[in-house]
Amino acid sequence: MRKIGFLFAGQGAQYAGMGKDLYDNFECVRRIFEKADNILNIDIKKLCFEGPDEELSKTENTQPAILTTSTAIASILNENNIKADYAAGLSLGEYSALVYGNAFTFEDGLKIIYERGKLMQNAALDYEGGMAAIIGISRDIVESCCNELKIHGTIEVANYNCPGQTVITGEKALVQRAAEILKEKGALKAVLLNVSGPFHSSLMKNAGLKLEEILKNSKIQSPSINILSNYDNEYYDDDIEKTIVKLKYQISSPVRFEENIIKLINDGVNTFIEIGPSKTLSSFVKKIDKTKSIYNVENIKTFEKVLKELS
Repeated sequence: MRKIGFLFAGQGAQYAGMGKDLYDNFECVRRIFEKADNILNIDIKKLCFEGPDEELSKTENTQPAILTTSTAIASILNENNIKADYAAGLSLGEYSALVYGNAFTFEDGLKIIYERGKLMQNAALDYEGGMAAIIGISRDIVESCCNELKIHGTIEVANYNCPGQTVITGEKALVQRAAEILKEKGALKAVLLNVSGPFHSSLMKNAGLKLEEILKNSKIQSPSINILSNYDNEYYDDDIEKTIVKLKYQISSPVRFEENIIKLINDGVNTFIEIGPSKTLSSFVKKIDKTKSIYNVENIKTFEKVLKELS
């Protein structure tokens, strides 16, 4: 029996032109983009379809743009009776999952993620922070390196993506130093990421406190499907206070994506569909367990492939 898990893309997946061919071909997509424009009073369509990349890459723009695109893609699948039993996302993608699972309305989710993006952007201005992807070395060695450098300042693990891929975060100079050390220790690559701040580090705690206040003033419900938290690798439930805590700490804690996927597989998910403008999460899943069926939907071509194989 097929058990489907949707995986929602995170920040960094964006590109100018995302969602355009779907907008041109599906009324449900047009409705969602029009609604997003009206909710935020921002031309989300122009940002997504035309860019420029410099504007689209600003955190406060990227987050609502990806959430809108992901929600639109999920709506097409829904109209074609391809629905998820489970869902997870990468950081920002967790909010797309919560919108899909009706924990937030699209309107509330969009407003929250827009404010979250601004909080993250503002927090980034307070620190000269950075992030780096460390590829081809064990997480234990990465953690050990961060622990050794902590006497000099903030340096932490931001993402556990898949075997052999970990992201570090913190003060820029320490991230650069850790990248150098890990290359010397045998990492295949240590790539400094083009981000504006030390996301998913303890330097984002104040942003988390401000986000908590926004969440407390938002309408949140128990999700209608099983949705995993990046923060603690547990499912969201009807405890709304706990939901707020998960999202408050998610912004300043490691994203446990690899653990999310392992838990979903252990709970019976055998078909993964990545939702959003990316194939990144699909590549992570393949490195975790290549025996599962893995798809992504970001345009007409990939949608038609999924429709053909899963209908």
